[in-house]
Amino acid sequence: MRVITGIARGRRLSTPEGLDVRPTTDKVKEAVFSAVQFELEGAVVLDLFAGSGQMGIEALSRGASRAVFVDNSARSIKCITDNLRETKLISQAEIISRDSFDYIRLTASSFDIIILDPPYNCGHIDRVLPLASQKLNAGGSIICEYESGAQAPEAPDGLVVRKTYKYGKINVTIYRKPDDDEEE
Repeated sequence: MRVITGIARGRRLSTPEGLDVRPTTDKVKEAVFSAVQFELEGAVVLDLFAGSGQMGIEALSRGASRAVFVDNSARSIKCITDNLRETKLISQAEIISRDSFDYIRLTASSFDIIILDPPYNCGHIDRVLPLASQKLNAGGSIICEYESGAQAPEAPDGLVVRKTYKYGKINVTIYRKPDDDEEE
């Protein structure tokens, strides 16, 4: 696993040991970031259920100004911290050891891009997406990764489905919150 492009291009990233973390493949990561490439410059990103932190790190490498990484696993928090140090992006990051649902429900922060990649087959996307939509800035995007065969989560009020991608065992749906001057 590596950073694909940007200022940390080519840096190798580590992954926490165990079966509870499922890193996004480079192919899927490249497609996702190609879809939001024009939204990244200066963006504030939330990487919820962060795992290794690779998605938020990729966003920082490509020009995001700040990223918040949230995970409740001590192994993941250590891995995220190590990966941010390795890529020299730690000064642009906030790492939070907390339950992702508690964080998104209680934070007063808002974000330009929110990345949701929770454990599969748990129904987490359906529960967290409406909460995340309330923390998304106008013109922002939510990237949801979920298992193939699952139905794409319905867009909560205020969001529109921009695109759904299918990659073998992985589906990704990108939701957008239109700017005030855009029509839904």
